Amino acid sequence: MVLAKTTGGRVDALDRRHNIHPFTDLAAMEKAERTVIVKAQGNYVFGEDGRKFLDGLGGMWCVNIGHGREEMAQAIADQVRQLDYYSPFDDLTTPAMASLVEALAQRAPGNLNRVLLTTGGSTAADSAVRLVHHYFIRLGQPSRRHVISRHNSYHGSTYLTASLSDPGYSEGWLAEREFVHHISAPNLYRRPEGLSEAEFLEVLVAEFEEKILELGAENVACFIAEPIQGSGGVIVPPEGYHKRMLAMCRKYGLLYISDEVVTGFGRLGHFFASEARFGIVPDIITSAKGLSSGYVPLGAVILSDDVYAVLSQKTGAYFNTGFTYSGHAVACAAALKNIEIIEREKLCERVRENGPRFEEKLKELVGLPLVGDVRGSRFMMCIEYVANKTRKELFADDVRIGKRIWRHCQKRGLLVRPLAHLNVLSPPLTLTLDEIEFIGDVLRDAIYDTADELTRDGIRTE
Repeated sequence: MVLAKTTGGRVDALDRRHNIHPFTDLAAMEKAERTVIVKAQGNYVFGEDGRKFLDGLGGMWCVNIGHGREEMAQAIADQVRQLDYYSPFDDLTTPAMASLVEALAQRAPGNLNRVLLTTGGSTAADSAVRLVHHYFIRLGQPSRRHVISRHNSYHGSTYLTASLSDPGYSEGWLAEREFVHHISAPNLYRRPEGLSEAEFLEVLVAEFEEKILELGAENVACFIAEPIQGSGGVIVPPEGYHKRMLAMCRKYGLLYISDEVVTGFGRLGHFFASEARFGIVPDIITSAKGLSSGYVPLGAVILSDDVYAVLSQKTGAYFNTGFTYSGHAVACAAALKNIEIIEREKLCERVRENGPRFEEKLKELVGLPLVGDVRGSRFMMCIEYVANKTRKELFADDVRIGKRIWRHCQKRGLLVRPLAHLNVLSPPLTLTLDEIEFIGDVLRDAIYDTADELTRDGIRTE
């Protein structure tokens, strides 16, 4: 078999005929517009028609070191030649696997020194919850099985992690609702009118405690939270939120899972954001995406020595989870090279230096038509569009406002991610100051063009 030719619409035709894209309207998929990406280099990707696009979404929150790294390709090729794959089961290991788990333990906060490697972010979060259940069974507290998550969260696409995510992700599916529960998102833009940030924080903490008491603290296993909610709209919580939620977990004996699939590996300027940015050391961190910069799929669950001590206290009590490709040697080699590049090129420091300008440039859009809110941190940003700026009213779904602006951005050589009434941006950490200016300028023009388009279509905005 050979790759489909990239001329004459062949790729487009094959894709429409056979491919089921993730998170899409299947009824409209065959007629949906396609952009065939055939090449990537640095911070740019290229279409089959020769068009060049600045990758404003970093693939999918993940290409932290940029595309087409020759030394990464060489590291992957060298590992394939040396050892392509071998089973991680039955007490077998490889140099790549052992080296990577050491590297992760060295960079994780506190005493998070034990690592379970998985195949991606979904399997990491799924495994983390299974691990928590196993933990409480080992403690003789099997009733502790309830998990508290949040609205606007996204934790993955397995059956369990889709259930952990915002209920909207489970529309059309029979989600797990017996032991998975949701509390409010810490969305400052959408907080009740008249509340200050500090007052809103108290409301959120009180709601969390009320949910624990409603379920019975003896029945609740853990709280799972992204430091900044990603696909749910890049929601930055009120100051001190994570510290207060962790304190509530400690009060009632819950474990705290920090989902750093997006925020890890430099996106917020640190290898992990939980402690460095938000001042907490959780019990468990999940990671993926930037762990290998998307070059090869990989995920990780990093847990504390305290949790591991309980899991390992009884000989013969198996922890029955793992995957054929857990700790795949090629994926581990890619992750090790990725870490090397991030540290050698000081990409975390670069994000801390250039991130504030990225925030400033995008926040200049707040006064434009359609723009309700611009939020985020460093290289993780979001623009929320509204039909009425005073009342913060959203557009009807069929307006597809995020997709309209995405289309105008693409015409100008910029790829952003459309999520209903949002556009999110998560560019490679190698983004330059000139490219930051380009992104902001293109978005400004695209928003104005979209406002004109809505007027022509008879769609009212205020």
